[in-house]
Amino acid sequence: MSGRKTEEPGTAKPKRRRTPVWLRKPGRWISQNGAFAAIVAWIAVRYLKFVFRTNSWVVEPDDILDQVEPELPVIVSVWHGQHVLLPAIPIGLSGAVMISRSLDGEITARVAEAFGASTIRASGGRNPRHTLSKGALRGFLEMLRMLKNGQNVLQTADIPKGTPRRVGQGIISLAQKSGRPIVPLAVASSRRWVLPKSWDRTTINLPFGKSAIVAGERVRVSATAGPDELEAARIRLKDEMDRITRRAYELTGVPEPEVTGMPGEGK
Repeated sequence: MSGRKTEEPGTAKPKRRRTPVWLRKPGRWISQNGAFAAIVAWIAVRYLKFVFRTNSWVVEPDDILDQVEPELPVIVSVWHGQHVLLPAIPIGLSGAVMISRSLDGEITARVAEAFGASTIRASGGRNPRHTLSKGALRGFLEMLRMLKNGQNVLQTADIPKGTPRRVGQGIISLAQKSGRPIVPLAVASSRRWVLPKSWDRTTINLPFGKSAIVAGERVRVSATAGPDELEAARIRLKDEMDRITRRAYELTGVPEPEVTGMPGEGK
């Protein structure tokens, strides 16, 4: 049976709306303009600070920093779409983060740096042919170097614009090569806006709510791990990320609706 999606009889695949001609030129100008990125980042920093200060916070476990401190440096793992508020939270695990070279990445990098994080401008993406052009190999080696020098690294577990909430091999390889544990982390707010068409369900946290940050059990990967062990570690991290994400939303009092249409792990 082929893996292609079939349409219901009598239905037509909706056409993708193209950007109007009159918007294309200003759109290109905005996407290439550093001043625009600086303005948006300035606004974003102040908004995130406002959201953090106007939310009440629950941390679980409350002694997570004491637990993790003997194991520093660590690899902090978060889901795409759930990390927007993370730079503004003084969790004591600041470090380096790999961010794409896109306009969104430029804005995100400026925001992260404003909160004290160091940035690595690179992106893996879904297509292995783009690894060198996107700087993924350089980014991986830079994260490895930072970990060996005692600096924490924050990395999204799922692959950019791939399958949401499906752990990629990159973070598992980083743990294997560095010998450092992965600390799964989830952040959730009771008042939030989920971008409806974002591939990763990007969540904008809103002021005057209840928020939670939950850390999961560390995931370690042996330096001598074979393919089966690496896959087992990937599944283990995915399961733990899913668990703490559910728990974080439960602690806010507003659980996350069940996410439909996301392919499974194929266990």
